[in-house]
Amino acid sequence: MISLVSYLAISLLLFFIGLTLMIARKNIVAILLGIELILNAAALNFVAYSRFAASNIDGHIFSLFVIVIAAAEAAVGLAIVIHYFQLKETIHIDEATELRN
Repeated sequence: MISLVSYLAISLLLFFIGLTLMIARKNIVAILLGIELILNAAALNFVAYSRFAASNIDGHIFSLFVIVIAAAEAAVGLAIVIHYFQLKETIHIDEATELRN
């Protein structure tokens, strides 16, 4: 049986990979991917604590909300990236200081 510590270690690993992607990359799509990994780490924490600590489904419900928020963030973020790429023909974060034409 997998213990709570294993779930938390995987969640910590996901969080730090997402944080590294957000800090180190200059690509907007990679930054959005890092945000997704951080949100998935939070959802995994909710489910793990719900299963081991509280023995109820509150963590599962919160993780569903996190998944919905992550999907909405991905849709809106990618729409902004595609529009910005059509205007400037680049997706590097250094050139994205202003979103006007």
